[in-house]
Amino acid sequence: MATPAQYLGTGKRKTSVARVILRPGSGATWVNGKSLDEYFPRMVHRMLATSPLKTAGLDGQYDLRVRVHGGGPSGQAGAVRHGIARALVEVNPELRVPLKRAGFLTRDARQVERKKAGLHKARKAPQFSKR
Repeated sequence: MATPAQYLGTGKRKTSVARVILRPGSGATWVNGKSLDEYFPRMVHRMLATSPLKTAGLDGQYDLRVRVHGGGPSGQAGAVRHGIARALVEVNPELRVPLKRAGFLTRDARQVERKKAGLHKARKAPQFSKR
C-alpha cells in the first residue's frame, strides 16, 4: 500500500520550533493534537499561522499536522507560518517567489536579549545617584 504524499517543513520564530506536515486533503488542521481554533484562541494568531496557504491560493486543499514547542502563542504562530511556507515550497517550487515576496520564507531572527551583569534588564541600568 502506497503512503499518501506528504511534505515537511520546519519553522522557527523566537524560541519556538514548529514541525509541519502537509498532506493533500480537506483542509483539516491539527496543532499538538488540538484543532487550530482550540490551540490558537486568538483570531490574529490563527490568521498569522495560515497566511501562507491563503497567499499560495491553496486554502482548504491540504491537511496540516503541526508539532510546535517553545515560546509563547505569538512566537509559535510565527513558527507555524514559517514551517507551512517551507512545506509549500516543497509541494511546488514555483510558489517560492510569491511566498518570498510576502516575507514568509525569511526566518525572523529577533531573540530576547540576555540580561547583563550589573543591570536590571538587558539594557536598563540602575538609577544614577549623585550623592
